[in-house]
Parts: sequence; structure tokens; C-alpha cells
Amino acid sequence: MLFQIFDAFKPRLHDSNSKVNQVALEALHKMIPLLKDNLSPVINILIPAIVDNNLNSKNPGIYAAATNVIQALCEHLDTSLLLQPFCTKAQFLSGKAKQDLTEKLA
Repeated sequence: MLFQIFDAFKPRLHDSNSKVNQVALEALHKMIPLLKDNLSPVINILIPAIVDNNLNSKNPGIYAAATNVIQALCEHLDTSLLLQPFCTKAQFLSGKAKQDLTEKLA
């Protein structure tokens, strides 16, 4: 069930409409404390959707929402669940996204 929900939700995190994209990130930020480690099965779907484009966004609202989501993941999930997806993404990022994710890894 969780996969079906997040498979449908993931495209909103990449939506070409910046308002939809930002609202999706803000909604995810609210979901994380409620779902906590129950997100572990979909973490490999979520991390790329959150990080790709959003952490390097020139839109300050999207960037802020994405960093809030990353922070919420770090606060509410077992960090061992985040280590591999963060490392994998950090290898291929550039700019402020790489810096932000590297800081979280440290």
C-alpha cells in the first residue's frame, strides 16, 4: 500500500509547476514525523525525488522545502536507513545540493 501511495506521490516532487512541487515537498515534510521508520521501504524512491532538482532549485521556496524534508528525515528516521541513499546521491550531485547532502552525511 505504501508503495502505491508514494509511486503516485513521487511525480508531484518533480512537477513542472513550481507551486505543485513546493506543496508536495511541504506535505512530505508533514508526513515524515507521522510515518517515521515506516518510510524505510520507500526511502530509495523518496531520496532521489527529493534531492534531484529540488536541492539545486533556484526557487527559494522549493529549496527551503527540500532542505526541511532532508532535515526531517534525519530527525525522524534511523540514520542507518539514510546513509546509503545519501552517499549514492552525493556522489553524483553538484553545487549546493552536493554541499548540503555532504554536510548531512558528516
